[in-house]
Amino acid sequence: MITRPNAISIPLSTLPPLENGDKLTRAEFERRYHAMPEVKKAELIEGIVYMASPLRFRSHGKPHAYIITWLGLYESATPGVELGDNATVRLDADNEPQPDACLLITHGGQTRVSDDDYIEGAPELIVEIAASSVSLDLHDKLKVYRRNQVQEYLVWRVYDGEFDWFKLQEGEYIKLTPNADGVICSQIFPGLWLDKAALLTGNLARVLEVLQQGLTSAEHQSFVENLRIKDEL
Repeated sequence: MITRPNAISIPLSTLPPLENGDKLTRAEFERRYHAMPEVKKAELIEGIVYMASPLRFRSHGKPHAYIITWLGLYESATPGVELGDNATVRLDADNEPQPDACLLITHGGQTRVSDDDYIEGAPELIVEIAASSVSLDLHDKLKVYRRNQVQEYLVWRVYDGEFDWFKLQEGEYIKLTPNADGVICSQIFPGLWLDKAALLTGNLARVLEVLQQGLTSAEHQSFVENLRIKDEL
């Protein structure tokens, strides 16, 4: 008697894996993402799944560390502000990005943290580490963040040697430029100052020195006091 090899049995409850280019609803994206704990970063942008490639050290890992150090120092001196590193953000029905960094106003801001510990709504500030001007970060993501009212969007284009700081104004992003001292000053987070040239040349000590100057400014002290009052309401 000839027997046929057994067919591969796939449990009915098994979800298809996430794949680059999948077109999914946000709910289905989350179900598949949760079923793949080995996947460290996947995003849904305009209903399409994007999965991160392995990340290089000098073109992503080190710039990312600089940004987190800079924003972490700001958070440490600014009660009422929270920093997120690669936190998933539920923006709308078709978009669930995982930005490299985001800065939130805890009380009275645009976001809330859900019962299952996700950011819901648009963070006031988002930072992405991008390869160049042709990246997703400066095209579809920029449109998504603008539409969802992310107030300031920062993109470090590592290969281009550029750093773009966009501020939402009347529904459009305008690019902020350094002042006479070469410093860009946040209009949403007073005291968040950045020496652009120092960042691009890898001078982290200078970046933190300039930030420290911002943290001692009168506008930062006023911002901290306003946040304290909101927290007490």
